[in-house]
Amino acid sequence: QVQLVESGGGLVQPGGSLRLSCVASGTIFNFNTVHWYRQAPGKQREWVAVSINGGSTNYEDSVKGRFTISRDNAKNTVYLQMNSLKPEDTGVYYCKAVIRSFPGGPLIDYWGQGTQVTVSS
Repeated sequence: QVQLVESGGGLVQPGGSLRLSCVASGTIFNFNTVHWYRQAPGKQREWVAVSINGGSTNYEDSVKGRFTISRDNAKNTVYLQMNSLKPEDTGVYYCKAVIRSFPGGPLIDYWGQGTQVTVSS
């Protein structure tokens, strides 16, 4: 079994910063690609950023230059550093990790429960 837990959300003023964490635990052989998504009230979930095992990253256009995704594979953890936050960044942030639990096993998508980010003055 694998679990993902996000943390680090909260209330912040416009222009402020937050760092989100996504920690995977359980039976993990290969901690592979990890995505961050967000869902604003009344809107569909949207993709925010991705970290590919091996170092590549990519970002949704509206967060480029403000958000940075990084990872610590030894801790099965991915971070999302969010700077210069705007009210439109408000939403529940979810991580999705692609994980292989044993050698030769399938790659499976796991989702966390989400962490609330509110940007407001």
